[in-house]
Formats: sequence, structure tokens, C-alpha cells
Amino acid sequence: MVQPLLALAPTLLVIAFFLLGPSNWSRRRTWARAITCAFVGVVALRYVIWRLTETVLPYPNDGANFYWVWFVFIVEVLAFSEVVLFLILMSRYVDRSAEADRLGQAFFAQREGDLPTVDIFIPTYNEPLDVLERTIVGALALDYPKDKLTIYVLDDGRREWLKTFCEGRGAIHVTRPDNAHAKAGNMNNGLRVSSGDFIAIFDADFVPYRNFLRRTLPFFSDETIGIVQTPQHFFNVDPVQSNLGLEKIWPDEQRLFFDEIAPSRDSWDVSFCCGSCSIARRKAVDAIGGFPTESITEDLLTTLSMLNRGYKTRYLNERLSMGLAAENLTGYFVQRERWCQGGIQTLYLHNGPLRGPGLSLFQRIMFLPMSWLVQYLVRFVVLLVPIVYLWFGALPLYFTDAGDYVSHQVPLLAAYFLLMLWITPTRYLPVVSSAVGTFAAFRMLPTVISSLVRPFGKPFKVTPKGSGNEANAFDAYTFTWIAGFIVVTALGLLINIVPETAQIRGAFSPIAALWSGINIIVLLIASLICFEKPRRLFQAFKVDEVVEVDGSKGHVVSLSLEKAVVAVPAETRFQSDRVRLTIDGFKPLQSDLKLVTQRRGDVTRSGDRRRYYLHLYFDLRGSERDKMIVKLYTGRYSQDIPDIDKVAVSVNLLLRAFGRTRTA
Repeated sequence: MVQPLLALAPTLLVIAFFLLGPSNWSRRRTWARAITCAFVGVVALRYVIWRLTETVLPYPNDGANFYWVWFVFIVEVLAFSEVVLFLILMSRYVDRSAEADRLGQAFFAQREGDLPTVDIFIPTYNEPLDVLERTIVGALALDYPKDKLTIYVLDDGRREWLKTFCEGRGAIHVTRPDNAHAKAGNMNNGLRVSSGDFIAIFDADFVPYRNFLRRTLPFFSDETIGIVQTPQHFFNVDPVQSNLGLEKIWPDEQRLFFDEIAPSRDSWDVSFCCGSCSIARRKAVDAIGGFPTESITEDLLTTLSMLNRGYKTRYLNERLSMGLAAENLTGYFVQRERWCQGGIQTLYLHNGPLRGPGLSLFQRIMFLPMSWLVQYLVRFVVLLVPIVYLWFGALPLYFTDAGDYVSHQVPLLAAYFLLMLWITPTRYLPVVSSAVGTFAAFRMLPTVISSLVRPFGKPFKVTPKGSGNEANAFDAYTFTWIAGFIVVTALGLLINIVPETAQIRGAFSPIAALWSGINIIVLLIASLICFEKPRRLFQAFKVDEVVEVDGSKGHVVSLSLEKAVVAVPAETRFQSDRVRLTIDGFKPLQSDLKLVTQRRGDVTRSGDRRRYYLHLYFDLRGSERDKMIVKLYTGRYSQDIPDIDKVAVSVNLLLRAFGRTRTA
């Protein structure tokens, strides 16, 4: 038994630790990370020991409830194992930008006249021209000697129009008679027709920045480096951002991995290739017999195969490319189901983490697909526990009193959430992050189970992207599951709140009620993701550059391949709806003036004159369009969200939920 006031003491201790320690430490320092992660690990271990000794072992063998208690505990042990691996991983961090500076000076100074040859592989299957042209033009614009650089467009769609486009731009169009082994087979065919010392890979929807090779090649001065991976950044919003209405205030879902987890993996020498936006040493690829075809995630298996041969993967956490995130929920799940299945497939392969030669025990553990195997099961059980109690009275543990529970559970939750907020302050919010994971669980948990039973049962499936992929959809399957859990949870609460119908009156009831309330909030947020918002057909970048419109000065504030939004003084007048837009470096663009808007209260920088916003549409062709692609997509602009406005996120979610409720 724990006295009510004493029950809060461990939680207050956790809060005090973070206030006195991590909040005053740099989260990039290894010693600070190690101390903080160790502290959270101790809190988690304390909880697991309490669960086993005080809430599981004392539980009598009274039938079904006994097995339910053990099942919940085993799931928690799995979650604890994943958390421990995560804490070990995140206890280190490395930033290799300074190393890239140092290595780059030596690399290019020593080899100025004898730089290595580089092949750019752009594997493609069914992507349209509006996707492919950016990647091909961006690759051709790389800052590297043209006689040392060859662009290969590996076309598994065998399209004549793409061949014509490549020939007109100076890229090599490569096809093969069949599509055996999907993307890996396509790239292996590319190996047969190319000979560069290094191979950079960009998916059909990723545009390399001009300095990509200048920043990555120097790492290969170390002969043990087989691959250098860079992060994947995006110029569009993903469906989670869009459907939650958080496009401008919440980062894309993959930022947590690429900005925080990947650098930590690199510090432990367990970084892995993510396919696109990477560059590999041809000698290392040849040593493993080409890109592995046994798994649908050839990138992860390439890393493992190279580790078997003594080669390492390095991670340079710099924005060196931009691409398309999954544009709708269909693409979102196609992509993640492929990643999940491919990660689980490695458990069954001769070159995977369990059986691959040359791997240390630590590497084997860190390459286990624990996150795929555990996270969705845990989220499902979290939703299930209060329902089982409210409807059937089945306790998830041998319960003593609320104080004892609060004394052990709450400190763990506080420690984990505070750790995440400290390590990744601009990439994580507990409720929103939990809602995103819960939303995915209903589709991903079946994928986990099917991949364990039949790991090679599904073929490689390309993520749909680009034009022709605009259809709005409603994820009825996931929404039905979410709505069902909300209704069952809410009814269970209602039945047990009303004295006449209450079936459960145990000491666990207040905790079950609170747990249910939190689950309902998380599920409500998750339900919003099911409603697809219209997808933009083009992506505009925020800019601030001086331009001229029919000779009048203005500032372009938004720019895309098809449109510019230009701010001009309110007194500016034009003779027609057909105007000439002059942007530095371009021929004057004949533009259609489709709309003029004035934002209330908007003033120029001088503070005394209002502005009109001109919406100008143009149709770029040939070299002028290529120049605009290079201007927009090869390093000058970014769509990244640097910070989270937590208040704005909360307000937007409330408004979106209210609006969806009224619509329903």
C-alpha cells in the first residue's frame, strides 16, 4: 500500500531530474544523453520489476483472467525490450558535417584532376513525367565534372516517351526484357551496363541537390565505407500532416527517424541504407554480388550484406535532396507495409541479422525489426485493456490500490515523454504521436502477423505518386475500427458510470475510466487522418525575391513550376490580364493574371502601404522549365518545419475535430 501523497513522489523526482539536468544540458552531448537515457532505463526497470513481483506473480490462477494478466505483462515486457534498445541507441549522437568539411577539403584537393567516376541510378516503373523530369534534370545539374558523371534512367516500364525525354536531356535510358526482382533486379541490370566507381541512387521522385556528391564522396576516403546515406526531405506534405490540417505547423512523419534516430544509429556503426538519396562504392556492391534480391527492401539487406563483408554505412545528416512523400493514405500504407514486410523478411534470410556472418552480437540485436514487431501490438493492447475491464471485469494486473499504481506507472510515462520532448523537441508531441501510431496500427498489425507467417507472401509494390494519383479517398476500413473502439469504450464507461447499470466497482475503476478517456481522445485524433483532403497538383515554395510585373516592382512570395504569387503596392495597375513576369536569370515570362487578392491588414515593410497579391500562371517549356526545376528543387529552398508551435497544433486539432463533427 502506498500513501496518496507518497504516490506522487517518484513522479516529482522524475520531473525534478529533467528540470535540474537535461533541461540545462545540450541534447547533442553524449554524456548528457547517456545519463538521461540511463535514468529513464532505471525508471522503466523499476516498473517492470514491480509489475512482475507485485502485480503478476501474486495473481491467483482463476481461469481466463489469469492468462489475460500474463498476456498483458508479456506485451509490456516486449515494449520494455524495445524501449531499452531505443534508450541504448539514443544515448549517443553524431553530427558528421564537420567531418564532411574536413574530408572534402582533402579529397578534392588531392584528386582535383583525377576524381572518381559516378553513376546516378534513377530506377522507375510507372511514375509520370511530372515526377521524373525533376529528378532527371536535377541529377544532370549536379556540381561535378560532366565527364565523370553519367545519369542512368532505369525504366522498368519500357516507355518510349521517357526514352525520348532522356535522349533530349543527355541521360541514358536503360530497359530490360522483364521486371524480375523488381527494383533490385532493375538496379542490377543497371550495374551490367555501367562502370562508375560509385553509384548514387535516387528514386524517381527524389531530386538531388547540386552539392550532393561534394558532401558525400569524401567519406569514401575510408576504404571500409561501403555506403553513405543522407536524409530524405520532402517538398510536399504527407497525408498525416494534410488530413490533420497541420501542414504548416507539424513536421512530416519521417523526421523523427531521419533527424534523430538515424544519427544515433550511425554513432553505433549500425546505420543502414534507406535506398534513395544514398551513394555506394561499386567495389562493395560487387563484393556482395550486386543488390540483394531476396527481400523487398533491398536497401536494408544491402547494408546487412555489406556488414557481412566488413563494409560500413555512414549517415550524413544534411539536407541534400528533396522528394515526394506518400501523397495519400493508399501510398502511405503501401510504403509502410513494404518496409514492415521487408524488415521481417530479414529474420529468415542467410544474410540477415540472425544468420548473417561477420556481425557482432550488438549489430545482430540492433538490426532486429523490433519496432515493427512490437509497436502496433502494444498500441492495440493499450486500446483493449480498459474495454476488457469495463465489459468483463477482467483486471490486467493484481491490483493493490491506486496509489501503488500511480507510484510506478505515472513516473514511467512522465520519464519517457520528457525524454522524447528533450531529445526531439521539434519532432514529438505525446498525444499527436500516439494518435498517428494508433491510426496505423489497424492496418499494420495484420501486416506484421502475415509477414511472420508468410514472410514472402506479398510481391514488391511501388508507392503510387504523381499525376493520376489525385483521387480523394476515405479510409473506411481504419475509420470503422476506430469508430468501433470509440463506441465500445464510451459505452463501457457510460454503463459503469450510471449506478443502476454499473457492473464494475473495484479500486481499478477510476484508473480504467481515465485510461478510457485518454484512449478516446487519441482515437478521435486518429479518426481525423481517415478523411483525405484534396491533394495539390503542384508544390509551391515560399520565397522572398524582387521581381517585375510589366515593369512594376514586386516581391514574389510563392513560386512553383506553374505559378507565382507576387506582392505589389495596392496602387499598381495593369492594362490587361496578360502580363510579363521578370525573374532574375529567366527570360520574361508571359503570365496569365488570373486573380488579385488583398490580405486585410497586410502592409509592406515600410509599414504605410497595403499590398495586392497577384496570382500569375505561366507555361514553361524546354530549357526555361529545366532552369526553374534547378532553381526550385536543387538546394535553394526548403519546405521543412523548423519548430512545433504546440499551441497552434492543439488549436488546429480542436477546430478540425469540431468541424468534422459538425460535418458528420
